Amino acid sequence: MTALRNVSRRGFLQGILSGGAFVIASRVGSDLAWAETGWATRADAAPFRPSVYLGIEPDGTVFIVTHRSEMGTGIRTSLPMVAADELDAAWSRVRIEQAIGDPRYGDQNTDGSRSMRDFYDAFRRAGAAARSMLISAAAAQWDVPPAQLTARDHRIVHEATGRSAGFGEFVADAGRLPVPKPEELQFKRREAWTLVGSDQRPPYDLMEIVTGKAQFGNDLVRDGMVYASIEHPPVVGGRVKSADDAEALKVRGVAQTITLDPLTLPWRFKPLGGVAVIGSSTWAVLQGRKGLKIDWEDGAYGAFDSLEFKQQLLESVHRPGLVVRNHGDVDAEFAKNDAVVEATYYTPLAAHAAMEPPAAVAEVADGKVTVWAPTQNPQGLQDNVAQALGIDKKDVICHVTLLGGGFGRKSFPDYAVEAAVLSKKIGKPVKVVWTREDDMRFDYYHSSAAIYHKAAVDSRGKPTAWLGRSAFPPIASMNDPNATAGGAGSMGQGFSDVPFDVPHIRVENSPAKASVRIGWFRSVANNYHVFAVQSFVDELAAAASRDRVEFLLDILGADRLLDLKAQGVNYPNYGQPIDKHPIDTRRLRRVIEVAAEQSGWASKKSGNGRGLGIAAHRSFNSYMATIVEVEVDSRGVVRVPRVEQVLDAGIIVNPDRVRAQCEGAAVMGVSLAMFGEITAAAGRIQQGNFNDFQVARMNTAPVATHVHVIDSDAPPTGVGETCMPTVAPALTNAIFAATGKRVRELPISRMKLA
Repeated sequence: MTALRNVSRRGFLQGILSGGAFVIASRVGSDLAWAETGWATRADAAPFRPSVYLGIEPDGTVFIVTHRSEMGTGIRTSLPMVAADELDAAWSRVRIEQAIGDPRYGDQNTDGSRSMRDFYDAFRRAGAAARSMLISAAAAQWDVPPAQLTARDHRIVHEATGRSAGFGEFVADAGRLPVPKPEELQFKRREAWTLVGSDQRPPYDLMEIVTGKAQFGNDLVRDGMVYASIEHPPVVGGRVKSADDAEALKVRGVAQTITLDPLTLPWRFKPLGGVAVIGSSTWAVLQGRKGLKIDWEDGAYGAFDSLEFKQQLLESVHRPGLVVRNHGDVDAEFAKNDAVVEATYYTPLAAHAAMEPPAAVAEVADGKVTVWAPTQNPQGLQDNVAQALGIDKKDVICHVTLLGGGFGRKSFPDYAVEAAVLSKKIGKPVKVVWTREDDMRFDYYHSSAAIYHKAAVDSRGKPTAWLGRSAFPPIASMNDPNATAGGAGSMGQGFSDVPFDVPHIRVENSPAKASVRIGWFRSVANNYHVFAVQSFVDELAAAASRDRVEFLLDILGADRLLDLKAQGVNYPNYGQPIDKHPIDTRRLRRVIEVAAEQSGWASKKSGNGRGLGIAAHRSFNSYMATIVEVEVDSRGVVRVPRVEQVLDAGIIVNPDRVRAQCEGAAVMGVSLAMFGEITAAAGRIQQGNFNDFQVARMNTAPVATHVHVIDSDAPPTGVGETCMPTVAPALTNAIFAATGKRVRELPISRMKLA
């Protein structure tokens, strides 16, 4: 936060209200002038501030602070909707502010589909507390019992007399009242909600975004700023042996070059090192990079070859691994049963490839640093910048812009640390810009994985014993270069938590060591685990010549709450209490049934190049079923006419944004399944842009995606990541139904389907 100044509320309000409506300038310098008063947000400056998330001005304007990052999910709109609804505020009178990095807001790392799960209650309490205090203030002014008053459309109303007044009339008095304790609050009944569950509220920033006025990371400008582009070592952990910058310095606009410290283990969130070109424009520094002549020392990871590593993974899952779930006696069941089905699956490394490559502006002055960045994790950014510069975290201010996509990549602030380090060296504000090639070649990658399944089956093909082994370089390798185990969190994402009614089950984790940076990726380990599990279920159904939907429902067994703890499983449950968010097979059954109904499954015939595939899964405490329809022509070209997505994510705050996330997941899931592959040779990533790491285009993206949301009173749960994992197996299962060819390795484009 900025240093505090002694400014009265009256002086502050006179200053900002005299100028009429607030205008957000395009240059970050002028936009921060108001904050020099010492307030972090306008909500903080309001005379009535019952919560860090909410403040109300005397004119009735409600300022609501969103502390999570907006990257297309709609969370900057959705969380304020919760508070505004509970307050009964008129949406037209609400102004939304983006929080800086500050621990008083709670966790700000926008990942794990946790924003609504973790903060629905907090924002609901903020609105309810404000409403209660306004009512109490009005009751005192009007000398009536608070129970006779209600809040309605930005006014306090006394029904008996018809008397009413706007919120602003009671702000001064309400601001002097104690904030009610959570247990004292009364919440609106669901039938009284006006914003939550409504489709009538577009994203708050929509008009600014579509007219180009919204500020993303690459839009940042600071007075006196210079630009930087960095030639990173081609192998992670590599270093500069020598650098010749003579040609780079001849480029008009290039001022200097700076050799950065090399990356050291553990990798964590630290910059990669290399040579930075500094200049007066993005064009100048990018051209200057082309003139650099650098002799690199590759280091320990220069021998990494993704094809060789793939074979190592595939071999490892055919050996016993670390047991993470063991129920019954799998070995005994296999020994007495000759009916056995086996399959091995593989998914490659993948890049996030968000539309906006990383960018950040940093300004170091007087021992402090201010950073403006499209980051998913402003507090993590503060930590890492402070560590890199050797200063206290409180001396790092992080302003969060809109993100042009994130998918987990922008929880890693290495690019912002680069800007801060360079600003300290140069003594000016520095904007670091990454190219698309930088983004793709120096990512924190989605891990490659190999998975082996084996099942003993009864006369109807239903498993009596289930063995699963999974091997993948873990995210833990960021902090521990010797880490090879997936850990309970990753194994509990679609593998140790398989909900099937199988009397004997064992799940194992085989070791795998990382040779590139591995990071969080949309839906994380669920992607490869669910691809394998749901593909294997389809294979079991095919072996038994049974209908896929009927078989999937059969192996779910009776409706129940799955108790993994009783089976000795260390199951983190996505960080949520299991009693609040149990594994409920009834809810999983329901989304499967609705998906089958909506797709017309029973009446569709597969074969001759047309087919339907299904996959269903619980992740991030939500339930999703996906049915994909495919057409495969005589050349083996795959077309996806339709995707049906059915989601049960508890209470839905913003249905339009939920559907948009599912629709986006359908496109992203098809992209990864069809084309998404990162490879490496001699430690160097071989892809660099969308020509060699393709995403779905108009002819390969789903033609139509229909999203069906289950009406529920359960607590809100995850959406953005839940929609992803079932897409790939539903697609590959549909390809099998259409062609009889089984896809066990991704991407599909490597396979001949003709």
